Amino acid sequence: MISNLKFESKNEKDTMLFAEKFAKSISAPCVILLKGDLGAGKTHFVKGFVKGLKSKETVTSPTFTIMNIYDKGKYPVYHFDLYRLSSSEEAEELGFDDYFNHDSLDGISVVEWPENAPELVKNFDVEIIFTKIKNDDCRLIEINRRILC
Repeated sequence: MISNLKFESKNEKDTMLFAEKFAKSISAPCVILLKGDLGAGKTHFVKGFVKGLKSKETVTSPTFTIMNIYDKGKYPVYHFDLYRLSSSEEAEELGFDDYFNHDSLDGISVVEWPENAPELVKNFDVEIIFTKIKNDDCRLIEINRRILC
C-alpha cells in the first residue's frame, strides 16, 4: 500500500513538530529514507522524530560517524548519513546490512542520502522528500509510505 502526505514547513520548529507527530504513527522494524539537498531539514526532522518516540537524547548529524544510535525511546533509532559513501558496497563493508533487513532490524533505521547506497536501502518502508520552497526557511515535506510500518 502506498499512502502520501504533504506538509509545508515554515521553519525548523515546524519541521521538528511535524516529525514528532509523524513518529507516533511508526512502529519497528521500519526503514525510512530522507531525501533532499544539503540544509533541507533532514536532520531537524530526525530531531523531532526521536523526540516523538519519547527520547530525550540529543540528536546530531552523523556525517562523519555515518551512524548514530538513539536507544532511549520507544524504539531504537539508527540514524544514518550516507553522504560520504561512494557505493552500496562501501556501506556493506562497514557492516550496515542488518540495519536495513526487516528480519534482523530491532528498531527504526532513518537514512539521509540513501541515493549513495541504493542497493543497500532498496527495501524501505517510507520515503520522505524535502524541497526548499518560497524562501530559505520554507520546506515542502512529502511522505510516501510503501507499507504501513
